[in-house]
Amino acid sequence: MSDLIETRLVTLDAHLGSTSTDVIKYLAQQITQAGRAASAAELAKHALAREAKTATGVPGGIAIPHCRSAAVTVPTLAMARLGTPVDFGAKDGPADLVFFIAAPEGADKEHLKLLSKLARALVKKPFTAALRAARSNEEIVALVSEVLSDAPAAPAAPAATARPKIVAVTACPTGIAHTYMAADYLAQAAEELGIDFAVETQGSSGSKPLDPALITQADAVIFAVDVDVRDQSRFAGKPVIQVPVKRGVDEPEKLLKDALAAAKDPAARKVPAGNETANERSTDSASEGFGAGLKRALLTGVSYMIPFVAGGGLLIALGFLLGGYAITDAADQYLTENTLFNLPEAGLLAYLGAVAFKIGGLSMGFLVPALGGYIAYAYADRPGIAPGFTAGAVAGFMGAGFIGGIVGGVIAGLACRWINSWTVPRWLRGLMPVVIVPLLGSIIASGLMFLFLGGPIAQLTEALNGWLAGMSGTAAAILGLVLGLMMAIDLGGPINKVAYSFAVAGLGAGSVAENPAPLMIMAAVMAAGMVPPLAMALATAVSPKLFTGAERENGKAAWLLGAAFISEGAIPFAAADPLRVIPASMVGAGVTGSLIMSFDVLSQAPHGGIFVFFAMDSTWPMFLVATVIGTLVSAALVIILKKYVRKAPARAAEEAKAAA
Repeated sequence: MSDLIETRLVTLDAHLGSTSTDVIKYLAQQITQAGRAASAAELAKHALAREAKTATGVPGGIAIPHCRSAAVTVPTLAMARLGTPVDFGAKDGPADLVFFIAAPEGADKEHLKLLSKLARALVKKPFTAALRAARSNEEIVALVSEVLSDAPAAPAAPAATARPKIVAVTACPTGIAHTYMAADYLAQAAEELGIDFAVETQGSSGSKPLDPALITQADAVIFAVDVDVRDQSRFAGKPVIQVPVKRGVDEPEKLLKDALAAAKDPAARKVPAGNETANERSTDSASEGFGAGLKRALLTGVSYMIPFVAGGGLLIALGFLLGGYAITDAADQYLTENTLFNLPEAGLLAYLGAVAFKIGGLSMGFLVPALGGYIAYAYADRPGIAPGFTAGAVAGFMGAGFIGGIVGGVIAGLACRWINSWTVPRWLRGLMPVVIVPLLGSIIASGLMFLFLGGPIAQLTEALNGWLAGMSGTAAAILGLVLGLMMAIDLGGPINKVAYSFAVAGLGAGSVAENPAPLMIMAAVMAAGMVPPLAMALATAVSPKLFTGAERENGKAAWLLGAAFISEGAIPFAAADPLRVIPASMVGAGVTGSLIMSFDVLSQAPHGGIFVFFAMDSTWPMFLVATVIGTLVSAALVIILKKYVRKAPARAAEEAKAAA
């Protein structure tokens, strides 16, 4: 297909730089000079953003950087055979063959199929050997065009003898390269292992669903995906191995062996049914301890609750921005007595502020019911949602707050799971999930809340809110310090999530005028969580020689991740050097949390970092000051520790070898 690649887009045996960024920028410039993209900088930016998500190096000395970008005007392949191989993140070493796949935002499926076909061809050793042996640009173009024009190979004949059967789904965020390469690497490994294998590629060029008969016959399923599997319920009950898509490229043989082992293990994880009840859950869920189940349920409830809080908090902040803080008293009056065509005396901005404030307030009103509903969902699946929501609503009505929502959700979930375990006549089974379980679960959970638990929990909640509201000075600073340490100790792990969940759950009771303490806690948690990635980014910029090439690249991405409150941006650094990175991060995050509480900084938004500054009213400059101070502290400490605190000789030798 000469419309995808031409001789001007081929570079042979050249030195294009020492990093993947250098190569990508060169190829983006080459595509732009050929008139196939409007901006080399924009194209390179999108490709590097994709590279930051998952490295595009694959086994065999190959790299396939790729992206979809509005800057691309014509679907394009640019190829470079590097004189000096460059590290693109593959486990077996640097790449000397680099194909840059550039697709427009609205690329049609036919072009995407061709791009995907090339990615699959690069798995085949004869093709890559021919690319390495080619002597001219014209020869490269001919080889690629021949591959793209080949008819697909006929499906293999079914095996004569019974063999293990595995099915798989592969999918990556972009849906161009890794989706198809993982499928082909798995298929090749399956053939070598004597496994009957079928794969569904859920990519940008479309997806052909697996034959239901193949799924039924399969012994196990592999999900090599970075995104949700479409129509996952088709695989319900099958033993499953779920991993990132790149594992399908790097470790196909291991994944297949793991799948075979799972097929023989009665305790292996199973694909849940879309309409499963608690009684039908997989063995690993049923066998978990109470503590593990409670933690999973709480995190599930918080994760589903966050969108209500995020949208509601930002809309309330927007309401204040447009209508001023007096909007809290005037919003209902404006919305009942005025319209867009009959504005109040305060004007259009005040009316729009009232709209935003009211929508935000109504959204925040779902906080406790959603928390209770999805905690129950974690225990009992869909039948638990209604009882959990109802128990959460009762908790809100009685003033029991988020503690009441948690207690009500747990009771509702456990009650529904218990009811689901009943042995009932066959004619009654169909009514269990839609009538019996929600009815009895609601009566049990909400009845207990009304009759026994709601009042005491409301008193406890009132006492907690009073204690938080009365905090000042040293007590507030110490709480901020503890929360900051928790946010940095495991960078998105369980301890981090406990601190974050505590802050988010308290937002519903927060008020700028009457109860600002929960909003201060939210600001402390968010600022402290921003410090580790920002500090690592700063340290790599100030002392790049202390970090490997990969860490320096990660440092560039960590600026944005930290600014957006994504603590996980520091994980690559912590994984490589935990004994120096984590303590340094904890000190800076603790300092930031303490300063936030001391400065009385407020945040009505549970996420977003510096991008939601308008949700922090007039205190946002101090939010920045506290974050910058913590970042400087952590960056300085990690540099000092890396310079002057020596590692064990074996560890140092290992790192030196990896960096070489």
